[in-house]
Amino acid sequence: MENLTFKVGDSAVYPSHGVGIIQRIEEKVISGNKKSFYVLQVVENGMTIMVPTDNTAGVGLRALVSKDEVDEVYGILRNKRVKIDRTTWNRRYREYMEKIKTGSVHEIAEVLRNLYLLKNSKDLSFGEKKMFDTAKNLLVKEISMSNDISEAEVEEAVTKALGSA
Repeated sequence: MENLTFKVGDSAVYPSHGVGIIQRIEEKVISGNKKSFYVLQVVENGMTIMVPTDNTAGVGLRALVSKDEVDEVYGILRNKRVKIDRTTWNRRYREYMEKIKTGSVHEIAEVLRNLYLLKNSKDLSFGEKKMFDTAKNLLVKEISMSNDISEAEVEEAVTKALGSA
């Protein structure tokens, strides 16, 4: 994966934290070497993250999802012909956390869909419920910002895609 270049004001996705806005680009001297960093403010909670400009690929920083990818995400959410992992909840939780940490909208959509399907057949653990909400929030916020539509509209579309047969 190649390093992406962003400018101040751009939106970018930081894995497992969601959408952030590039506030500024700073230079710092670290171990005698001058390094350039993107200073990213996460929209959801205001957290500030510094990402080396020469390592965006390494940390998984990426541009917002495209309109074509949004259609793919809804397709993933609608696809109910999947085998749900029936292993212990803590093993499933670890696997799903790994997927969320990739920052990939496709992986996050799979986690959301799988937890939704699982929820229909049994009660989710507290951790799984929290993960369901996290995955949903990450998707809703990113799709909302990339398509410039309200989070309420996106949430409705996500819920509809999950509920479709």
